[in-house]
Amino acid sequence: MLRHTPFHARTAALNEGQAWRRWAGCVVASAYELQHDREYHAIRSAAALLDISPLHKYLVTGPDAARLLDRVVTRDVSRCAVGQVMYTPWCDARGKQIDDGTVARLGEVAFRLTSAEPNLRWLHLNASGLHVVLADESDSVAALAVQGPASRVILERAAEADLSGLKFFRLTRATIRGMPVTISRTGYTGDLGYEVWLNTADALPLWDALLEAGTPYGLTPAGMLALDVSRIEAGLLLLDVDYVSAHRAVIEGQKSSPLELNLAWTVALEKPAFVGRAALADEARRGVAWRLAGVEVDWVSLERLFTDVGLPPKLPITAWRSSVPLYAEGVQVGYATSGCWSPLLKRYIALAHLEARYAAPGTGLWMEVTVEHRRRQAAARVVPTPFFNPARKRA
Repeated sequence: MLRHTPFHARTAALNEGQAWRRWAGCVVASAYELQHDREYHAIRSAAALLDISPLHKYLVTGPDAARLLDRVVTRDVSRCAVGQVMYTPWCDARGKQIDDGTVARLGEVAFRLTSAEPNLRWLHLNASGLHVVLADESDSVAALAVQGPASRVILERAAEADLSGLKFFRLTRATIRGMPVTISRTGYTGDLGYEVWLNTADALPLWDALLEAGTPYGLTPAGMLALDVSRIEAGLLLLDVDYVSAHRAVIEGQKSSPLELNLAWTVALEKPAFVGRAALADEARRGVAWRLAGVEVDWVSLERLFTDVGLPPKLPITAWRSSVPLYAEGVQVGYATSGCWSPLLKRYIALAHLEARYAAPGTGLWMEVTVEHRRRQAAARVVPTPFFNPARKRA
């Protein structure tokens, strides 16, 4: 049975078209208005308020908390300072990615791990022999994301605190209208943004407080359709769309390693041991067979395909999540997994898995498109990700 998030009483009242999407067993708004355009532009030009409560959240405490996380994830958790947040994948014994999320160090022996899928059993399996306590806080902790160039001033006004010193991927404790919250400078939009973590009992008054503080600055509730476009622009991966969890893949060919997913920077091979280390070290030595890359479709080529049949170019109005073949030298060399027309960049972009020798930036490709019910190919090229990377994100 699908569940509601702690903010549902507010989000349901705002959802004009009653368009919902499933996320981790919850229903969340696809878009509050009949189209998601204004919500997307709020992310990029003002600020957006997003309900991210369906994330799975695990509190890991005890003298061996850091040791457990170092055993499980690919990042070096021993280097994570109190008040720091790390993005990290984790893998099975063969180095294939299971999931990805964040590790936030709340105290010397206290961490919060977030994930897209349930991972509590995996943590317990790896905690054997360690002095650690695992608690599933998925239902007791709610979360909102405030994302966009005005997000800092809005949160400073709501919390009556100076956040200018809060660095990228750091967190701080604060109060908003007397309610205790944790504010982290993190997000899934590739823009300046923050996430607010709180007890579910305070969910509705906190939503109201943020909207009251943010409305003069253009704060707009936004749904998953707007988030999908912004995360593709930011080159951020989505589980079960851009990669398949190693625990859910049916065949070996569906699995990917962090090295193949362009996440080599998250793999701390200098650590003495973690799940999948031996396989990843071997892969790093021999080189990867596949790479995740950014792809940009050539506008002139796309336009010509439609002109040939007497039509104007047809662009997707929402981000798509499907497997789209990519070709080079007359043969298929990969497939795109998600893509969109970027309203800000005015470019047709996609994330794609490519055979490694075709993944270098500048490589020419052809992407399959449908023109008046027929399969055609538009010229494309490999480009670096993120597609959009504003200085304000880290400034």
